[in-house]
Amino acid sequence: MSNHHRFWRDPALPHLEARFIDGGQGVCYGWHSHPSFSIGLVCGGVSEFRIDSKCHSVSCGSTVLMNPEEAHACNPLDGQAWSYRMLYADPAWLAAVEGEARFRPFAPALSRDPALADALARLFIRLFDPTLSSADKDAAARSFFGGLRDRLGGGLDHEPQGGDHAALARAADFISARCTQPLRLADIAAHCGLSPSYLVRAFKARYGMTPHAYQINRRIQFGKQELRRGRSIVDVALEAGFADQAHFQRAFKRHVAATPGQYLRRA
Repeated sequence: MSNHHRFWRDPALPHLEARFIDGGQGVCYGWHSHPSFSIGLVCGGVSEFRIDSKCHSVSCGSTVLMNPEEAHACNPLDGQAWSYRMLYADPAWLAAVEGEARFRPFAPALSRDPALADALARLFIRLFDPTLSSADKDAAARSFFGGLRDRLGGGLDHEPQGGDHAALARAADFISARCTQPLRLADIAAHCGLSPSYLVRAFKARYGMTPHAYQINRRIQFGKQELRRGRSIVDVALEAGFADQAHFQRAFKRHVAATPGQYLRRA
């Protein structure tokens, strides 16, 4: 069975990106996160959705939600074919839609509400409709996200805090700002004032990934951004800090469940 990938992007709506895959077999994700808020709809097959140390079985009609920087993975069971839709929204834009000064995380991470699934399915139809204008698509997205928190029954009022929250945030910012450069764990630890061994444990507990895995994840996000600008795959691979194009393509597929070439094919 062949995998049918489609991505939707609109230069007039840079705060939104969508994708769908139908009949996906062997389409698997490694542990990863996004700087955007992500919401997905499972349309076929049975998958394992892992997030925040929890594992859920999701099937047709399940809606999954991932807050920015929330590590997760979703993969089909036993290599079965599956179909899904994903929508990525810029957190600052989403906060403005809700009339908030800053993004507030959503909860829960999984919903089986048929009404929510139906509303999200209708939004995807509109986004992928080539006959609709950018303004119409933006209005549809605003309408959906404007009522999302009420559909979910509220949400988190603040991000989780801890004694080392500020230090770990400094480490994450340090990695993000220098993600394309070679980084030593000792330099990251010195910047945030934590010991290297403690940093690895605490960082993984906070972000779901080690500092090194977080850096690779950031390199892939950088790569996606540069590919959208029209740059060649080989140039992006080298600038993102990978040894060569093959290394970049392998890492890209683990994080995006698509090759760079597939990612560039828009609806």
